[in-house]
Amino acid sequence: MNQDVIITCALTGAGDTVRKSPHVPVTPEQIAASAVQAAEAGAAAVHIHVRDPGTGAPSRDPRLYREVVERIKETGTDVVINLTAGMGGDLVIDAEKPLKQLPGTDLVGGLARLPHVEDLLPDICTLDCGSLNFGDGSNLYVSTPDMLRTGAKRVQELGVRPELEIFDTGHLWFAKQLLAEGLLDDPTVFQLCMGIPWGAPADLGVLQSMVNMLPDGAQWASFALGRMQMPWVAQSILLGGHVRVGLEDNLYLGKGVKATNAQLVERAVTIIEALGARVATPDKARLELGLKPRG
Repeated sequence: MNQDVIITCALTGAGDTVRKSPHVPVTPEQIAASAVQAAEAGAAAVHIHVRDPGTGAPSRDPRLYREVVERIKETGTDVVINLTAGMGGDLVIDAEKPLKQLPGTDLVGGLARLPHVEDLLPDICTLDCGSLNFGDGSNLYVSTPDMLRTGAKRVQELGVRPELEIFDTGHLWFAKQLLAEGLLDDPTVFQLCMGIPWGAPADLGVLQSMVNMLPDGAQWASFALGRMQMPWVAQSILLGGHVRVGLEDNLYLGKGVKATNAQLVERAVTIIEALGARVATPDKARLELGLKPRG
């Protein structure tokens, strides 16, 4: 069991959730405010996507990332900044003509997914460690070994800690290969992502197997989608890991009750303390994850 638990709050994500809840932040001002509220509730880290302020659609615009990060820092809030670098991997194909790309495709190479990371040098950025059939239909998330090697090398050069996003066991296998090739530095940081169709299911046996596959000395967290979010907080702690909650993964506190990010963090704090563990501070998180002290 983990005694000092880092809570990461995934604030908004890239999914079609804006129309489903009024609490999903869209503009840089809203995302930054939600980050501050999550930190005040107990999150040591915030995981940040950005959206087009006018439409709510997912975006890769570095200017939006800069505005969010600057707004957070202007408040003086102490929180670990974790920026997604997973955008730019979406491929939607015509099932009958698979070489034809359909609307919704946003597919670029490994380096083209990193301009905001190069600009802002966050504490952490994500590295999605493999391709995936993303839900039903013909939607694919593309992250090839060559893309990953290129991205991992650049992130290493920048001195940013990659959070290795693991959506299935093969992704974990390849992340360990990156480590063997010297493209990752210790301590490695893993996020085990469960319940996303069609990756690893939100099954305790699968989670235990993935934990057993982790390299020695790895720091890890796990999350699951929807109603499994809070049970997964407990599962992760009991298996020795950290936790992630937030509106990227779940919109509800209970049946029919829409949540805010801060409320989801507060619920995670309750679970952590009920299990007899402690909520890690941002400074403790930096120490555990091998990050630079707060500047």
